[in-house]
Amino acid sequence: MRARLLLKDGTAIEGCGFGVSDIRIGEVVFSTGMTGYTEALTDPSFAGQILIWTHPMVGCYGVPKKEHEYCGIPLNYESDRIQVEGFIVSELPPPNHYLSIGDLDTWLKRQGVPGMFRVDTRYLVKKIREYGVMMGVLAVFNENEEIPWHELERKLERSESYDNLNFSYLVSPKSVIIHEPMGSVVATVSVLDCGIKYGIVRWLLRQGFRVIRHPCWADSKTLIDSGDGILLSNGPGNPAVLVEQIKTVREVVESGKPVLGICLGMQLISLALGSNVYKLRYGHRGPNKGVVDVLTKRSYITTQNHGYAVNEESLEDTGLIAWFKNIDDGSLEGVIHRELPVMAVQFHPEGGPGPHDTTWIFDRFKMVVKNGGNR
Repeated sequence: MRARLLLKDGTAIEGCGFGVSDIRIGEVVFSTGMTGYTEALTDPSFAGQILIWTHPMVGCYGVPKKEHEYCGIPLNYESDRIQVEGFIVSELPPPNHYLSIGDLDTWLKRQGVPGMFRVDTRYLVKKIREYGVMMGVLAVFNENEEIPWHELERKLERSESYDNLNFSYLVSPKSVIIHEPMGSVVATVSVLDCGIKYGIVRWLLRQGFRVIRHPCWADSKTLIDSGDGILLSNGPGNPAVLVEQIKTVREVVESGKPVLGICLGMQLISLALGSNVYKLRYGHRGPNKGVVDVLTKRSYITTQNHGYAVNEESLEDTGLIAWFKNIDDGSLEGVIHRELPVMAVQFHPEGGPGPHDTTWIFDRFKMVVKNGGNR
């Protein structure tokens, strides 16, 4: 199959297609991982985006089985389906792994997602690093077909900007979902689910929490009454468009219940308390991002997937102080409240995929919940 990619700035790329024949529009971003593509592709935070993988060979270990589970949640996947609008790689070798049940091409076909390979991904990544993420349209079609560039240009011109769309309603569960831990229940955590990753749920269950996932439109009373602690999940899109969620989070924080925010959750906490966020030029996406704990001066390698960051200067008068900073660009990667039992990180402490250097954050959250909010 053939494939064409047209970026908002007019950059036009041709390559080979895999997955399903289709035309998709999304924000074009890149991830710096070597492995973990099944986790990344199923991460709800990538909804609405066309993902470029920087490692040159993708698909070597195929698609893993879903038989390996923890409390009914499959490993190696972060949701029940592929979330990206499209997938772009340099080379697509055949898989060779004893746990593989198929290849990327077949998996994307079944999931209805187009892909593109035999592309100079280094060129694309350098362009995004220099000029920033931008909207793009990906077309995958049969050899005997023709989709002219002007048609793709017209579709792109008529498309809505990624920053203006509310993706959380698309990836949030439509009703309450309850997960029970394997052993005795230590406490109950209610989740404002804006697109939570399976990996976060697994780590909460490992702590002995009963996990109650509420749709992203749940009100504050529901969240407060149903949990001993509250987790504000990761999710896709611009946090500024989640006006109702920001109001809900403000009421949750003011309740005095222990709160942990992850990724989008940190941005919602910050906005709810009066700070502001800004868009990063090309985001932080990958399992190899360094952060430093500014309180202890210890450094960690983390998994990240975010295109927005909290403005540290805007924390004044919010009660929040800096907790973690990004080693590469100095942007804020974590906040903690001076008085309330509220903590939040921009990275993913569960890994999924990636290092488990910061899973101790779940331990700290558990301790605060068990102590009734006393740190």
